[in-house]
Amino acid sequence: MPLNRRTFLGSSAVAGAGVAVAGAVGTPAAAAPRAKRYSFTVMGTTDLHGNVFNWDYFTDREFDDKAHNDVGLAKISTLVERVREEKGRRNTLLIDAGDTIQGTQLSYYYAKVDPITAERGPVHPMAQAMNAIGYDAAALGNHEFNYGIPVLRKFQEQCDFPLLGANALDAKTLRPAFPPYSMHRLRTPCGRDVRVAVLGLTNPGIAIWDKANVSGRMVFPGLEEQAAKWVPRLRSMGADVVIVSAHSGSSGTSSYGDQLPYIENAAALVAEQVPGIDAILVGHAHTEIPEYRVVNKETGRDVVLSEPLKWGQRLTLFDFDVVWERGRWAVERVGARVLNSNTVEEDPEIVKLLGDEHEKVVAYVNQVIGTSTVAMSTADAPWKDEPIIDLINHVQAETVRAALAGGEYASLPVLSQASCFSRTARIPAGEVTIRDAAGLYPFENTLEARLLTGAQLKDYLEFSARYYVQTPAGAPVDRAKLTNAGGTPDYNYDAVYGLSYEIDIAKPAGSRIVNLAFEGKPLNPAARFVLAVNNYRASGGGAFPHVAGAKQLWANSDEIRNTIIQWVQARGTVDPGRFASVDWRLTRDGVPVF
Repeated sequence: MPLNRRTFLGSSAVAGAGVAVAGAVGTPAAAAPRAKRYSFTVMGTTDLHGNVFNWDYFTDREFDDKAHNDVGLAKISTLVERVREEKGRRNTLLIDAGDTIQGTQLSYYYAKVDPITAERGPVHPMAQAMNAIGYDAAALGNHEFNYGIPVLRKFQEQCDFPLLGANALDAKTLRPAFPPYSMHRLRTPCGRDVRVAVLGLTNPGIAIWDKANVSGRMVFPGLEEQAAKWVPRLRSMGADVVIVSAHSGSSGTSSYGDQLPYIENAAALVAEQVPGIDAILVGHAHTEIPEYRVVNKETGRDVVLSEPLKWGQRLTLFDFDVVWERGRWAVERVGARVLNSNTVEEDPEIVKLLGDEHEKVVAYVNQVIGTSTVAMSTADAPWKDEPIIDLINHVQAETVRAALAGGEYASLPVLSQASCFSRTARIPAGEVTIRDAAGLYPFENTLEARLLTGAQLKDYLEFSARYYVQTPAGAPVDRAKLTNAGGTPDYNYDAVYGLSYEIDIAKPAGSRIVNLAFEGKPLNPAARFVLAVNNYRASGGGAFPHVAGAKQLWANSDEIRNTIIQWVQARGTVDPGRFASVDWRLTRDGVPVF
């Protein structure tokens, strides 16, 4: 596999001789000289989330979905090599837009089970794969911070390319905590190098979502603000082409409400408001955007955006044509497209390189930790109170209750919130493995206890119920179109365990919660409750009301996923008869939908 061209803040990498058309040689004196031109390609990935192989560790089989997509860097490597062969290796760059080291059991294993931070610890599989493929730069994603700063710094140390974050600043000095940019030189046959700057921007939501890891250590100002600061500098340093690698979607929306003065999905705003940018590799939103053009308000020029689909399902190609004029290279044309990784085989070199690591993780996730009396599934959990979600909530409530025992708040009732993170999670009848339990909770969230009133919980549930599409009584119900109203993802719909209530989907959002009760009696608005809640929600993720400002009674640092695994190991048997009940249901004018 190729060695990577290492680049750092303030330095540049020479990418060698190109193959683009140069000026004519030996033309008659009377003929006008032909313009010097050069073409090159910048490839991009994003939201790899620990996927090296086309493998689903939660199902213990090759990854597949309804569209028959494939995932992983081993597939991306094959696409990258094909592009390099077609374009000429020296006429390409390869970058990423973040969320690299969290998301699979492979990445979890090397952060927690056999951590890269240990003395003589292993090299992270994502670093090994990306180094071997030859990445030139990568922006930081918000999930880079999930395992804490030490793991991120160790990963940074293991990478042969810079991790960029112009808006990840040291909290005390307000200076960049990571390289803001990297500069790359592409040698042309015209005798003039093309200087390509890559500016990395990450998501301000890190300050909320990973507050425990970054508070007092780093701050994350807005993308537009930092782009406006750095792009002119890069141009003054001689950058002919400026590319932004932004871990931020293009929609202009935010999931953290008014908790931060910044926009979460700001890539299009950056393109519109900051002059001097030629292209933006978009990340974070987990959507596929082959090419999206935004007109910059100041220059009137198009900025080309592209977002390749998550987990290595797609590879973006930005194809640039530049022309030599007025003593420098200028972008004449840029277009974007995506390649599908399901069209190629995995690179055998990557498979060989990380085969041992993969086998270790497969063995780990297939360890048996207990048994279940029945099979449980999340297939219907988005619209029904299912025992498998009750399991998450029961474990959380029991854990918080034990933590508060003997203290000031021990007498208060403990409720719990949980979401359906995956519609394909299941607990089989019979033996239960680590991967079965972990599949219920694919995120590295930890558990907290917050103090809320009955009135606040009512508001919380009303906010959650926005998830359903308003459906009049008597109208047909299409499950495929019933949920995710307004683009609300499954992980931003919470069921609350310990209360009973109905969600009337015939009513408009904000007035859907009816017959809300605790222990069979109407909920007292002034009553106090303890809510077992994940740290993402408690920190304001999803912008649910009240919880972020509620008094924190307890918190721990162990992932909820591990708490569930340990609970199953300690009990030995999972019996829904001991914890499951139907406490909420969808209705229309009092009539159950299901």
